[in-house]
Amino acid sequence: MKNRNNGTAIVLIVVGALMLFGLFAPLFGKLMGLLFPILMVALGYYGIRRGRVLIGTIILAFGAFSLLAKLSWFIAPLLGIALVIFGISLLKGKKNYY
Repeated sequence: MKNRNNGTAIVLIVVGALMLFGLFAPLFGKLMGLLFPILMVALGYYGIRRGRVLIGTIILAFGAFSLLAKLSWFIAPLLGIALVIFGISLLKGKKNYY
């Protein structure tokens, strides 16, 4: 029992020291920036499931738009790749109907 508490204590000391020296702050800030919109989406979905459709939809939409803004650095290149692939398939002349 005592060994388990020692491991937890060491982890807490290391995390606290990193926070004090400011090394953990950038990672923690980015994580919290993503966590809040995800929680809003989950809360909106929960509200819709519980019968509060209007307020749930508003919270879900606000969280989804916030999350979309936070992840735009990732979504924009994916959209660009999809457009290039779609353009190449049009140039090849295949009769794919999407």
